[in-house]
Amino acid sequence: MKKITSIVAGIFLAAGVTACGSMAMATAPVKTTDGVLTNAAGMTLYTFDRDAGGKSACNGPCAANWPPLMAQDTDKPAGDYSIITRDDGKKQWAYKGKPLYHWVKDQKPGDKTGDGFLNNQWHVVKP
Repeated sequence: MKKITSIVAGIFLAAGVTACGSMAMATAPVKTTDGVLTNAAGMTLYTFDRDAGGKSACNGPCAANWPPLMAQDTDKPAGDYSIITRDDGKKQWAYKGKPLYHWVKDQKPGDKTGDGFLNNQWHVVKP
């Protein structure tokens, strides 16, 4: 009986650890080895100088080129991460109050081709 209890407890513990790990990595940005924030797939994240007060200034055609790092209704911000509401009502991740974006011209993890774009108004995020 003790052996069965230990096995069952081990299964529940493993399931709990797996669930916690997948929740943490689902949408929240992660830090890469070179100190630049990326999404879970390793794509570089950017901020826009025109954003202010936890509000995105990048909508419409801008957001087509700079897709927001979207948050789900179930996501829970923590630490320096927050979630803002965009003009269209959708949720977006922010770091230290600055909304986070991808750049459509970055093709693979580690690309940083948007850094300094538009007269140095777009920046990679370095925590």
